[in-house]
Amino acid sequence: MKNLLFILAIVILASCSQSTRKTDTKASPLYAKMTIAPNIAITDSILMRFTVYNDADSVQQFCKWHTPFEPLLSKYLDITNESGEEANYQGAMAKRMMPPPADSYLKVQPNDSLSVVVNVSKGYNITKPSTYNIKYNAQNMSGLIVKDSVSFRYGK
Repeated sequence: MKNLLFILAIVILASCSQSTRKTDTKASPLYAKMTIAPNIAITDSILMRFTVYNDADSVQQFCKWHTPFEPLLSKYLDITNESGEEANYQGAMAKRMMPPPADSYLKVQPNDSLSVVVNVSKGYNITKPSTYNIKYNAQNMSGLIVKDSVSFRYGK
């Protein structure tokens, strides 16, 4: 009996392996792009535009958690200077219930986009003059694909 249970457990675990899972390899019709001014003075706010595009012929939705479409409640950006030092996130960290409730999703109409501007300097400690690189890191939470990072020169 023990052998039968052991074999059954092995079969169940094997069926859950990464190599046997079917995944959708089709590119997502929803993606995002970030844009920022190439040069930002120390006295200015660091404003970044985050735009979500829907290339599909149907309404698509994404979770706004870990995106600029909600107040800074998580570290969804990796920001590093030219020396490789990471800008510390100093904003709030929200504890979330899972799965996200229906009001956590935003809809994007077919062949349309949604944009928001976020003041990056409100959540990240950027004080040292340098060239900074910003990369979106929350694809797994929001479902948004952001292929490219953006850079800006922060200084006098």
